[in-house]
Amino acid sequence: MNLTPKREIFFKKSHNNIYRVFLWLLLIAAAGYVVRGLFTGAVRSPLEPTPTPTRTSNSYTLEGDSDFTAGKLEDAITAYKEALGVDPSNAEIWTKLSRIQTYSSNLLTTDDQRRTRLQEALASADKAVELAPDDSTAHAIRALALDWNAAPVYVGDQVADYLTRADQEVVRARSLDNQNTLALAIYAEILTDQQKLAQAQANIEQALATDPSLMDVHRVYAYLLESQSLYRQAIEEYDKAIAINPNLTFLYLRAGAIYRHLAQQSGSVDDPLYEQALDYFDKAARLNEQLGIKDPIPFLSIAKTYTQKGQFFIAGRNVLKALSYDQANPDVYGQLGIVYFKSRNYEGSMSALQCAVRGCTPDESCEARSGCDAEAGEVGVQVDPLPLTANTVVYYYTYGSVLAALSRPNQNYCPEAMDVFREIKAQFSAEPIAAGIVAAGESICNSLASGVSLSTSPTPESTPAEGMGTPTTQP
Repeated sequence: MNLTPKREIFFKKSHNNIYRVFLWLLLIAAAGYVVRGLFTGAVRSPLEPTPTPTRTSNSYTLEGDSDFTAGKLEDAITAYKEALGVDPSNAEIWTKLSRIQTYSSNLLTTDDQRRTRLQEALASADKAVELAPDDSTAHAIRALALDWNAAPVYVGDQVADYLTRADQEVVRARSLDNQNTLALAIYAEILTDQQKLAQAQANIEQALATDPSLMDVHRVYAYLLESQSLYRQAIEEYDKAIAINPNLTFLYLRAGAIYRHLAQQSGSVDDPLYEQALDYFDKAARLNEQLGIKDPIPFLSIAKTYTQKGQFFIAGRNVLKALSYDQANPDVYGQLGIVYFKSRNYEGSMSALQCAVRGCTPDESCEARSGCDAEAGEVGVQVDPLPLTANTVVYYYTYGSVLAALSRPNQNYCPEAMDVFREIKAQFSAEPIAAGIVAAGESICNSLASGVSLSTSPTPESTPAEGMGTPTTQP
């Protein structure tokens, strides 16, 4: 039988459909792109965690503000720098960074560290003024940075130039906003450094009348009073500044230093003012401990106080505590050497002062610390020497004095002592204390060279009393 049409009973013939082929080709191409993208990173797997969102400049700035209020100045600097990494054209952040960089220099121990930090503060202020030339606060903070840089140990013979520029900057700030209380306070500080005390008094009184809630106003007023030896009133102003910003340790250190200075003036090692000084320094140390800040300065301040009281053992313990926080700091070794010297531990003094004046190897640094306790995490470190400056000359002439005094025919340290004395005379021949100590040391070494025996026991009184210049106290 012939059936029409024919039916495909067991299978169906395939018919090529051009649209279906095209669709499959598209799907294959898409799959290939996805696979290739996964390998190259152009396509992310849906199972991967989402990327961390980028923080805003404002977020970092708020963190910096909070860190400053908490007294974490180094963390505040880091946060502001992060903010500027996101928004480098923000003049307000540059201004805040400069202010904190300036204040944080108070918490550094060597001239080089402070000089570097203050130059960074000035560079930040320069940038702020460049970005916002009509911003009063930016000019005021630039004036602050210039004023704090204006010290011979930082800028040599350019002090007058820095003070003139600071004066010009703060006048510009006042012309842009005559209601800017911070600019008024900074102007008073600059005038104090220029010894224009009557004008400084007028400006700070105006600032106090305008906004007594500003920490800087009380800080500057305390500085002005301290410069006039009005120490009790200065402490009252530091206390007011502390009440406004209770986490800024450098305020406690300043007030404590004044109490110690007053106690020293009394001439009695039992003066209760020493205890008040120690109380302020202890508050600074405890505050740092709460904040997780390893700052050697409060312990150095405590050590200096006990040294003045003649309690050298506890003074040495506090310097060693400071060294545990900053084991490569030559200034701290210098202070340890002074404590040992005044306690008549001349051999120990020589080792510590060598680290300050000439630097020392890791093994020598351990020797200067009377050994390193590995279990306590103490290790030997390379210590670089301190340059000779007005702030370090005491380490130099004490080191030279000890070298000369401990010299014997069979163990002669005089060649090194004479080298130290030559360096001191080249820069400080007109400084009477240094000149007297150098002359005594040279006499000992000259006598040793000629075979004449002299008494060669140095006296602790050969080191000067602290506190010369303006203000007259140091933490």
